[in-house]
Amino acid sequence: HLHDKDKIKVVSNFSLLYNRYLERGHLFYNETQQLQMQLFLFDMWHIFANEYERRKRTVESGSLYEQFMHLVNEHCMQEREVQFYANQLHITAKYLNYVCKQNTDVTASEWIQRYAKERILLLLKNKNLNIAEIADKMEFSSRSFFTRYVKKLLGVTPSEFRNRLA
Repeated sequence: HLHDKDKIKVVSNFSLLYNRYLERGHLFYNETQQLQMQLFLFDMWHIFANEYERRKRTVESGSLYEQFMHLVNEHCMQEREVQFYANQLHITAKYLNYVCKQNTDVTASEWIQRYAKERILLLLKNKNLNIAEIADKMEFSSRSFFTRYVKKLLGVTPSEFRNRLA
């Protein structure tokens, strides 16, 4: 995301470019257009380079990874898609996976599944909740979708897991 001063600079440059475009009667029309475009491109490159360095420092410090882990811990009951977390951090899903792999050799998706699995196991061990209530608590669209997800994650259905506990 752009800082406010960078947003202002980009909008201002677009405005200046447009105004130069409208000055067709200017004696040095082509030259002023080219110079204005160069200024615009230099400013954009400057903004890009600063953002690149900022993100690079964030990866190196691990703070982006730490923010992701905090979000997963907070939202894994309801949100199990990498894109949700990437959106929260204002980065792409691909970049989030890169950050996770750099810090832990584990993808963002795997971290989300690990946290979700941990919560599912705790909820399934709680005999006071039936499977439909757990599915609702974790905001699955249906009990059958929850059952398929658990089977994929644990290798057994929620009912089979509970039967093994008994």
